[in-house]
Amino acid sequence: MPETPDFASAAVAAPHHAAALTGQAILASGGNAVEAMVAMAATIAVVYPHMNALGGDGFWLVREPGGKIHAFDASGPAGSLATIRHYSEQGYDAVPARGAQSALTVAGTVAGWRLALELSRALGGVLPLDMLLADAVRHAREGYAVSGSEARFPTGEEAALYEVPGFAESYLVEDRRAPAGHHRKDPVLAQTLEQLSHAGLGDFYRGDIGREIAADLERIESPVTRRDIETYAARVVRPLALRLRDATVHNLPPPTQGLTSLIMLGIFERLGVARVETPDHHHALIEAFKRGALIRGGLESEPTLLSRDPATFLEAGVLDREAALIDRGRAAAFPPAPTTDGDTVWMGAIDGSGLAVSFIQSVFWAYGSGCRLPATGILWHNRGSAFSLDPASPNALAPGRKPFHSLNPSLAAFDDGRVLSFGTMGGEPQPQILGQIYTRYALGMGLADAVDAPRWILGRHRGVRDGILRLENRFDPGFLRGLRGLGHPVEEMGDAYSDAFGHAGMLVRHPRGGPVEATHDPRSDGGALGL
Repeated sequence: MPETPDFASAAVAAPHHAAALTGQAILASGGNAVEAMVAMAATIAVVYPHMNALGGDGFWLVREPGGKIHAFDASGPAGSLATIRHYSEQGYDAVPARGAQSALTVAGTVAGWRLALELSRALGGVLPLDMLLADAVRHAREGYAVSGSEARFPTGEEAALYEVPGFAESYLVEDRRAPAGHHRKDPVLAQTLEQLSHAGLGDFYRGDIGREIAADLERIESPVTRRDIETYAARVVRPLALRLRDATVHNLPPPTQGLTSLIMLGIFERLGVARVETPDHHHALIEAFKRGALIRGGLESEPTLLSRDPATFLEAGVLDREAALIDRGRAAAFPPAPTTDGDTVWMGAIDGSGLAVSFIQSVFWAYGSGCRLPATGILWHNRGSAFSLDPASPNALAPGRKPFHSLNPSLAAFDDGRVLSFGTMGGEPQPQILGQIYTRYALGMGLADAVDAPRWILGRHRGVRDGILRLENRFDPGFLRGLRGLGHPVEEMGDAYSDAFGHAGMLVRHPRGGPVEATHDPRSDGGALGL
């Protein structure tokens, strides 16, 4: 059984060791959790390019020591030229997943860093930006070792990705994926980060960097214009809250999957599961996820549902009715439907004051659009490929709109004073993974055990939801028999620790000056560090 790292006052958790080292150094220099997270976000945007980049999106949850929750939506809208007509005239019946036409939304993550630092300053943060970005600049200029995850991670539409101009020169070695340990430098990206560190993060949108970005996007005929970039700002949004028996769990509203994650936990609690890691425990989770996924599916297909306040779906009466529809002795059908993969980093930080951060940053598919902008070295995401070209869809493409996101970082405040920051990468199955790690911890498992334990994912396989429950191969045979006996179509996968089952992490601060426990996924290249 793995031991949970235990720190006296503060900790960070990240899927890459370089980002964790950066966060630890900022905390040791007197930085707060938000400052540590901005620094970590910059570092990991350099060393983990298959999962995230400066040209991607982000979402933040921040909890002040007194309990106030802040939520930031740093996702970008579709560009001014991104219309259904634009794509139909080019012969597309769906938004392409790779190349310039998939680079159709503004990148919001840097604006999210800026908004977070405004909050940090209001809370007493004083570290200068050049200090926060120093590690990222150094890794880009001096080089870093390609991670194991990047070397092995599967990419959708790989042939199309490799054909994107500039991609092969930036990320391949002799026309093949760079092997783990390969030393990669990115001096152009280093210059961009250094410019941001001196000119300020707003330069990404309304300064020299923004002009270079806009010129490169125009050159490759992306639908995003200079005006789109100049007018973009990350938004403060109202966080969602779910009251459970002994805790309140927070997440973000649409376009994230936060609502699905909270619905799943709310339904699960009503099923009265008492014992962790039993077929009954996981059957209840699976069925609760199915109900949450049906509600999200309604949001994606029914405009009247999308216009509702998402908090109404978390009301006790709604969750009671959903829980009553679950058969504790039999798995419900889960019909095939389109699905999306997504590649992401989740990171957490809790400082000595109790300030807690849950943060997620993404380029959507591995390496996003594949478009590396030559003047700045910025890799641009393909989040806009999640849009529909059906004008009747609530997720229909239109300038200024945001697509649905798989991302959703989480925080929980327990009645006994514990504060938990948790999250995962993993695309659409993120709520499933969050449900597994949270309920394991809430039902008595330690943090490291909850994250290390084998996972299942319902129906995700090569871009199609097929109703199959796929599991890592470390579950007990009796557990598998129990799930099959409940009617779940079970398929055991070959890998014991697979990227396909997410990179998750958890940190918990104990009350009354207690320690901070922290862990990150053995499926990733990172870990937890602290003071």
